[in-house]
Amino acid sequence: MLAIGAGPANLALAVAIEESGSTELADGTLLLEQSPDIKWQRDLLMPWARSQVSFLKDLVTLRNPSSRFSFLNFLHSQGRLDAFVNLGTFHPFRWEFSDYLQWVAASLERVRIRYDARAARVDPVHAADGTLSGWDVRLTDGDTIRCRDLVIGGGRDPRVPEVLSGLPADRLVHSAQYRSRITRIPKDEPVRAVVIGGAQSAAEMFFALRENLPSSRVTMVVRSMGLQNYQSSKFVNELFFPSFVDEFYDSPAEVRTQLLDEMRFTNYAGVAPPFLEELYTMIYREKALGPQRSSVRAMTEVVGARLDGDEVVLDLRDRLSGKIEPLRCDLVVLGTGFDSRKPALVRELAARVGLDEITVSRNYRVDLDESAWGAVYLQGVNEETHGIADSLISVLAHRSHDILTDLLTRRADTDTTPATATTSATSATGSPS
Repeated sequence: MLAIGAGPANLALAVAIEESGSTELADGTLLLEQSPDIKWQRDLLMPWARSQVSFLKDLVTLRNPSSRFSFLNFLHSQGRLDAFVNLGTFHPFRWEFSDYLQWVAASLERVRIRYDARAARVDPVHAADGTLSGWDVRLTDGDTIRCRDLVIGGGRDPRVPEVLSGLPADRLVHSAQYRSRITRIPKDEPVRAVVIGGAQSAAEMFFALRENLPSSRVTMVVRSMGLQNYQSSKFVNELFFPSFVDEFYDSPAEVRTQLLDEMRFTNYAGVAPPFLEELYTMIYREKALGPQRSSVRAMTEVVGARLDGDEVVLDLRDRLSGKIEPLRCDLVVLGTGFDSRKPALVRELAARVGLDEITVSRNYRVDLDESAWGAVYLQGVNEETHGIADSLISVLAHRSHDILTDLLTRRADTDTTPATATTSATSATGSPS
């Protein structure tokens, strides 16, 4: 089996495979990671940023509380368990959870990870009788790896609003690029930055720019009436239980759409309450003591964007008055989230297989021809069928169990190899199963 991406989703699956007792599957599993190491939310690893999800929702605990791959065992192995307990929090720092992921990767004994390996294209492989027998995954370095089963867990593609798409790439910084791009700017440069968006990532970048570029002036543009708290009611949070996935999946499509809209403020359109307080206090202090380098423009939307000489000009529309006025800046920072469609890699794969529509089973397997011997599973991009928690870490442990169960069941039911494939491929690491 081959898995694209070595983030939390596929690492949780790798651990479940190692703990399954199927040494054949574990020895034949390879994860591809495009970076030289594993980092969680790599470009938003500010030292003060925290995870918004309990550490108990790590890669394994809700599936196997006795697993040696738990976050608590990671802390124990690092000699930090007592100190962490003394913090009195369920929400570790983001860098700490990121370190946990790298520790898990290094602790795998059978499943392999290949770093600096970016998947560029996936092609179906057909046997002589026409059966879909597997997949060829072509890497950007020219190598090709063949597998029977494929798991895609690389996340969604960054979203750049259409109104901003004509700006030069060097004037746009998406949250998925933040730290790597900002560190290239001289720290003393007086940058005029505009942050667009009103959720957690936008708020974190708005806050971080004061430290990263101390001479900057930062304006945050928010379309809503103002920055708002995440919905964090314990009653609402029950919708993030792994058990809720069954209820959501079995609901009519129109009900699922309604629920997703109602749950926007649990993840996509809000800010963690403690951090929101810190932001407001920062702006209050600047207004009182100066210099005022940070401001938030609520009820405002960007309706135009262009380059004028060496400046970016954003046309901002006040939603109350309807008045449009220009705002000149040097850099536009996007906290606009990710494309709600399936990733381009998945859409292109579907087109090559001949799928007009991508539908996914309860066990996260793309619906293909019933005779298909090879399968493809999607992780983290199935909100419309599996609920808003699908893109979060809340369901990782149970989802890895669901996919593993489906993998093992299919292999038990189809234990014979189809006729020899009509194409061939080579891999520098050997072919996963």
